[in-house]
Amino acid sequence: TTQTATPPPTATTPPPSGPAPKLRVSGNKILTADGKAYRLLGVSRSSGEFACVQGKGLWDSGPVDQASVDAMKTWNIRAVRIPLNEECWLGINGSPRGATYQQGVKDYVDLLVANGINVILDLHWNWGAYTNSPDWHCKDEHATCQKPMPDARYAPQFWTGVANTFKGNDAVVFDLFNEPYPDMPAEWNKTLGWQCLRDGGTCTGLPYEAAGMQDLVDAVRATGATNLLMVSGLEWTNDMREWLTYKPNDPLNNIAASWHAYSFNACANESCWDSQIAPLAQQVPVVIGEFGQDDCGFDYMQRLVTWADAHDMGYLAWTWNPWGCTGGAVLIKDWAGTPEPGVGAGYKAHLLTQSPYV
Repeated sequence: TTQTATPPPTATTPPPSGPAPKLRVSGNKILTADGKAYRLLGVSRSSGEFACVQGKGLWDSGPVDQASVDAMKTWNIRAVRIPLNEECWLGINGSPRGATYQQGVKDYVDLLVANGINVILDLHWNWGAYTNSPDWHCKDEHATCQKPMPDARYAPQFWTGVANTFKGNDAVVFDLFNEPYPDMPAEWNKTLGWQCLRDGGTCTGLPYEAAGMQDLVDAVRATGATNLLMVSGLEWTNDMREWLTYKPNDPLNNIAASWHAYSFNACANESCWDSQIAPLAQQVPVVIGEFGQDDCGFDYMQRLVTWADAHDMGYLAWTWNPWGCTGGAVLIKDWAGTPEPGVGAGYKAHLLTQSPYV
């Protein structure tokens, strides 16, 4: 007997049939090449940041083939954020490393873009020993965990390489650093934190020399790459209050703000979003590069996406990995895209009602 599945809710636009649009900033909107306002709507796909330094290959045994991309398309996913490892890309540490790692990333990016899905590449794990950190924080100088800031030693080199690889492909977005928190080593002095974030150098409480956002913008633009850039804020990029004041200079003025918004962050309700994020979104595009909640439900996430939709804001949920949702934001049960109850089912249903076109 033939089993018929219940058809999903109709998306407001059909899945893309051609390659992903080239993107650029104009005012407070992200536009396609033909001038249509566009939102980055999708998921993060974790593993490129950790697997290569944990003996798990490049993609942690997960598929990066057409079938796995087709699974994403059943959710109406239009953007995928891929966290990367600085040392694996540069060939300093890990396996695969260097050219093999780079080619693996490029192949996956090319496949996604060909399928109409924009890609955000982010520098997630980097070199630099935060030796004076709290006991819960890792002390390893290698790129085996999150660090408060990108490092001056390798991060500009990393972005030079990534930019050279993907320049000319403006469907790819560069998220310059995942979640800065230089305000923590500075004992939560926000002014010192913002100065460190933009300018790098010797930062209060941070033992290694930092690369600032300006250094990374400069590294990308020096290659001739015109790709859209995402620039973070403080406190794991949940604090965006002084973002405009400390926005790095980009000769192309092609920068969006990267905001992360989890249920356990400080800015996690509508009154905070209205007072801190909405004014920023009047000036520049804001992309919610990561969001989720820590109990596998969807109630907080529903509130956030409803608010973001009303503000024409894009968002990418954490995470498209079948790790079993026991307390984190895990969306899928398998690589075929079977949603986890609550978090996954709720997000899939929501994406199927959304168009990336504003």
